[in-house]
Amino acid sequence: MQKINRKDFLLMASLGTTVYPFFSNKTATIKAIAFDAYTLFDTSSVTRVLEEIYPQKSKDIMNIWRTRQFEYTWLRSMTKHYENFEKVTADALVYATAFLGLPLSEQHKHDILEEFRSMKFLPEVKTTLQLLKSKSLRLAILSNVTQKILENSVKRSECEGLFEFILSTDIIKDYKPAPKAYQLGVNAFRLRKDEILFVAFGGWDEAGAKLFGYPTVWINANDLPVEQLDVRPDFICKRFLDLENIINNF
Repeated sequence: MQKINRKDFLLMASLGTTVYPFFSNKTATIKAIAFDAYTLFDTSSVTRVLEEIYPQKSKDIMNIWRTRQFEYTWLRSMTKHYENFEKVTADALVYATAFLGLPLSEQHKHDILEEFRSMKFLPEVKTTLQLLKSKSLRLAILSNVTQKILENSVKRSECEGLFEFILSTDIIKDYKPAPKAYQLGVNAFRLRKDEILFVAFGGWDEAGAKLFGYPTVWINANDLPVEQLDVRPDFICKRFLDLENIINNF
C-alpha cells in the first residue's frame, strides 16, 4: 500500500475526496503546465444541440462519438493515414448516429459540427488560469484538436494572453499518445520533461504523457478507473478548480 505523507493528507482533507495523490518522489520544480483541450472545453452546448435534434439520445451519441473520436486518432496514427481532427470528428459523428440507427441530415451534421467548432471553455477555467499564471507558471494547450478550433475557443472564452503556446498536433500530422506529440511541449517551453505538468482529460492521454516523462494530473470527472498501462497519474481530481491547490503540492 502506498503511504501518504502529512502534506498530501492535508491536501486531500481540504478538498474532500476529489483529489488523490499517487506520486512518491518529487524531484523537479514545476515551471509550466500543458493542458489537453478537453480539460478546458465546455461541451454542454454540443449536448444541447444533440438533445434538440435527438431527444433523449444526446448522452448515448456523445459517449459513442467521443470514444470513436479518440479511437480514430489512434488508428490513423498507427496506420500512418492522417486526417486532421475536424475530419476525424465528423467521421466519428457519422459512425455514432449510424450505430444508434439515427438519421443524420447534412443540415443537422453541419449544425452539430459548427457547435463543436464554437465551444467555449468551462466557466471556472479563466479564473483558475489567471491564478496559475500569477504564480509565474507558463501555460500552454497541447491538443489533438486543430489550431483553428483551439484559437477560436481561446478567443471566445476571453482567455487571450493566458497561454504562451497553443500547440496542435496537426503541425506534425500525428496524434497523442505518439511521443513526438508530447515532445511539442518540451520543444516549445525549452524545459525538461519533469518541469512540465501535463493536465489530461482522458486516462489514456494521462498514461501517454506519463510514459513520455511528464508529471501528470488527470481530471477524472466521470470517476473512471485508472488505465492499466504500467503508470499512474501523480494526481487525480474531479474539477478544474482543484488545480490551484494541486500545484501548491508539487
